[in-house]
Formats: sequence, structure tokens, C-alpha cells
Amino acid sequence: MPIVAQSSTETDWVSRFADDVIAESERRAPGKPVVVASGLSPSGPIHLGNLREVMTPHLVADEIRRRGHEVRHVISWDDYDRYRKVPDGIPGIDKSAWAEHIGKPLTSVPAPEGSPHPNWAEHFKAAMVESLAELGVEFDPISQTEQYTTGAYREQILHAMKQRVVIDGILDQYRTKGKAPGRKPQQKPVDEAELEAAEGSGAASEDDGSGGSAGYFPYKPYCGNCEKDLTTVTSYIDATTELTYSCTACGFSETVRLSEFNRGKLVWKVDWPMRWAYEGVIFEPSGVDHSSPGSSFVVGGQIVREIFDGVQPIGPMYAFVGISGMAKMSSSRGGVPTAADALKIMEAPLLRWLYARRKPNQSFKIAFDQEIQRLYDEWDKLEGKVADGSALPADAAAHSRAVRTAAGELPRTPRPLPYRTLASVADITAGHDEQTLRILSELDPANPLSSLDVVRPRLDRAENWITTQVPADARTVVRSEPDTELLGSLDDEGRQSLRLLLDGLDSHWSLDGLTTLVYGVPKIMAGLAPDAKPTPELKVAQRSFFALLYRLLVSRETGPRLPTLLLAVGADRVRKLLAA
Repeated sequence: MPIVAQSSTETDWVSRFADDVIAESERRAPGKPVVVASGLSPSGPIHLGNLREVMTPHLVADEIRRRGHEVRHVISWDDYDRYRKVPDGIPGIDKSAWAEHIGKPLTSVPAPEGSPHPNWAEHFKAAMVESLAELGVEFDPISQTEQYTTGAYREQILHAMKQRVVIDGILDQYRTKGKAPGRKPQQKPVDEAELEAAEGSGAASEDDGSGGSAGYFPYKPYCGNCEKDLTTVTSYIDATTELTYSCTACGFSETVRLSEFNRGKLVWKVDWPMRWAYEGVIFEPSGVDHSSPGSSFVVGGQIVREIFDGVQPIGPMYAFVGISGMAKMSSSRGGVPTAADALKIMEAPLLRWLYARRKPNQSFKIAFDQEIQRLYDEWDKLEGKVADGSALPADAAAHSRAVRTAAGELPRTPRPLPYRTLASVADITAGHDEQTLRILSELDPANPLSSLDVVRPRLDRAENWITTQVPADARTVVRSEPDTELLGSLDDEGRQSLRLLLDGLDSHWSLDGLTTLVYGVPKIMAGLAPDAKPTPELKVAQRSFFALLYRLLVSRETGPRLPTLLLAVGADRVRKLLAA
């Protein structure tokens, strides 16, 4: 399908933001590329909540590219942030050993044991970079370690230090907790909700630069001896840029020239607005917690204007992303699902769609449980509507953003069979390719599969879901021998219903045919035609018949859809297990 630029009259949220961003870029920086931005902190696994920080500007940037504009999507890796805490559940680390590194830059912390990467930050960045490539996200990476240690921000740092009294005054407007008359707090108390949102987006729990008898300084050196940021600036001379600091962790102190010193960074509430001005950012979303008074985004708007002669980006506050009923995620907690985890069980277009179809201020959940089957059903239904032209404009736009970017189509499954069917087959066959091909070929005998390649990668995703997300006690195990006790206890009606099913197997051996058969047996037993409309009484009889079949086939009351289960078991084995 050719790439078609979305009209600005589209009703989807992406087009509306693209309109605003293009207009704002032409007002601020006519003739220059449109700059959108994201920030990610590789302090631990970069989870699916953090992914919204990337997908929101990506979708807007991609829409702008479709309209023929040049766009630069900056992803700032906040790898020069302090190592704040040791996350739970990280393989290859001893928490007590890694706690020794708290306070160092993330790029100075060793990677988990066994990692091929040189440090902690690179270890967690690598998985996200690979996932973004699979998702079709085009971006310009910026390492904040590189920016600070090469002196790229030297001019901005020296300017902020000269303007420290003004910055302190701005920040003081928002310091409402922990103040005593005549005394400045050592650290602004951090709102826990904002801290949750901040992790993974650059806003680590840094102080705002307050403290020390020498006054306020918006710059934090990393210690020249222990590399930690547990330092206090004790003096600074503007004319010479001589800065003296002492470290409370190891007792080290030194005097340096800030005009030549590259081992420290601006505190977060000054660093973020500085980067807005430095990069010329037009659009950047932020978590809903940043809308509170005194938050980094609110304070940053004033600092970028009054200190750095810049303009705050436009952009929405985005809501949290949940996982199948879990609360909002924080990368400080081990085991939170990442983009890589999601891409093991769902195709990239589906994951893109989840972020594209909801407005940024709408929260949503990503299914790792049985709900993923319903989600795929919904996606396949949308695909059908798009194909026949009956999809609503906003739904069609979200689908277009899911399956392709301005650069082209994302890889797709050539023959997308229902996910729930593939999962059921993978469950029953335990991933045996030959058995899987046999069963899937019998779904539609008129159009059999010649190779499993045409149902991949969706088949692989369904197999991964079964093996990694479905508990062992919920897996399907087909009986090896008939349940003679249950068969012997059946009354005449039960035995007759099984005979009707077995007699119809050969003539109904396809997915549609077996669906008709298993629903039709209770109708015939009730004296009705096989195509009779269901009644409440008939539905009760059908449920009772289905439960009997499950008990005889898999020794449980429920299981995969019966037509799929029958195909997977095979006609001969079905006869063996059901013959009374």
C-alpha cells in the first residue's frame, strides 16, 4: 500500500498535534527541521510506561514526515544521571555489591555480570534500542554523558552559574515543603508520584541545587576520587570560574576551573529547560505528574524563558500504562515488562496500535494474560474493516500508523490466522512444527498451508505467550487413554450425543465444519434443526455438552476452543477417547 500523507482534517489525535507542531515550528524556527524530543534514563529496565515517552513524539514526528517536512526526533539518554538505587530483580547482580555505586553516573556503574556491555547504562539502553528498531522508530540518540564530559554544555553551565541567584529565586517560588523561617532546605522534598513518573524520563530524584553555607548552586560535581555526586560546592568565583567542592562520601575536596571541568552536571530542574533551548525542542510530552505545581515541567517553563532565552515545548501530559490490572509501573521495581517483553508475545504493529489509538491523556493496559487473545481479535476485526473501507476515519488512521511509517511498511504475518487459534495449537502440540502444520492445514482444507512461514511471526508470538505467560497448571494436556469411568457413567442421552459427534467428524473436518458440528449436536438432541437459533435452554445444553467433551479429552471443565482442540487431537485419537 502506498504511503499517503494524513490530512490535517483527520479526527485522530496525532494529526491534530502534527498541525500544532508544524505551525509552532514555522513560527519559532522557520526553514529548520522540526525538533521533537524524548528522554529516557537507563537506570534499569526501560518499561512499557517509558515507551509512551517515545511513541507519542514518534507518532507525531512520523505524521509530519508523511507530510513532507524534515523532522528530528531526539532521544536524550540520561545516562549521566546518578545511580539512585539498585533495582530489584536484575539478574547478574549482588544488591549489596552494586549499592556501593549509588551516587555515581550510570555510565560509571558496572553492567550486570555476564553482560556484553561496558556499563550499566549501555546494558539497559541496548535492549530498548533493539526494540525501537523493531517498532520502526527513527531517532537521533544523544548521550548526556558524552554531552557533559566533552564540554558541549560548557557555555550553558557557566551561564547558569552566573544566574544562580535568579534561578534560586525562581525555584524558591515553588519550595513549599520543609522550609523554616530564615533557613533554606537542604533538599526540596520529592513528591513520590512525581518520582515514579520521573524514573525513566530523566527526572531522577536529584535535589534542586539548594544547600551549603556558600549559597545556592545549580551545578553538581561528581567527586574526583570516588565518582559520586555526594558533593557540596563550597565556593565559586565568576570571574575565574574557580569552583571548590567537598565530598561527603569520601572526604575528598578540590578546586577546579569550571571553564575546563567536565565532571558534573546541572541539577535536573535546570538541566531539562537548558536542553530545550539548546536543541530547539518544539514538541515533548511528559508524564501527568509533571502538571503539578512545582514539578520539573512547570518550573522548567519559567527557567527556559528567563535564564536560557528559550521557549518551553508544546506537548501533552501522558497518562500511565498498566499491565493487565497491575498498578502504574516504575523502573525501580524489578520484573516490570519492557518493550522487548511485549514484542516476544505480540507483533510490532499491534504494540504500535495500542499507543496510537489512545489519546496521550488516556491510560490503557497492555495484556500479558488471556486478554491478549481478545485484543488480537479486535485488531483482526479492524484489519477487515480497513480492507473493505468500513473503518471510521480515526480508526483507519490509527491502523495506518500501526502498520507503516513514513519510511515504509513494517513486517507483517502473510497469513494472519487468529491468535487464539495459534495459541491453542501451540499449547496442544508444545511447539512441534510437523503437528502444528498438520493442524493448521486442516483449519481450511480448501486452502491448506504449505509452510509455517506464512503464519509467522504471529505463530512465534503465540508460542512465546503460551510458554512464558500461561501457568503450567493452565496448559492443555490431552488424555493418553479414555476415561472409562466417566464413559461408563453416561446415560443414554450422553452416549447418543457422543455418537452424533463421532459420526459427523469426517464430513465436518475443518474449523468451520467442526464449529457447526459441536454447536449442532445439542440442537439435534433437542429435536431442532442444526441451524436453529439458540435459546436459553439450548445454551445450557450446549455448555453441558462442551464440559463433557473437555473432561473426556483434557480432564478439565474448560480448555481451548473445541473445534481447534478436536483438530489438534486428530480424528483417530478423538474416536479413541470418546468411544463409549
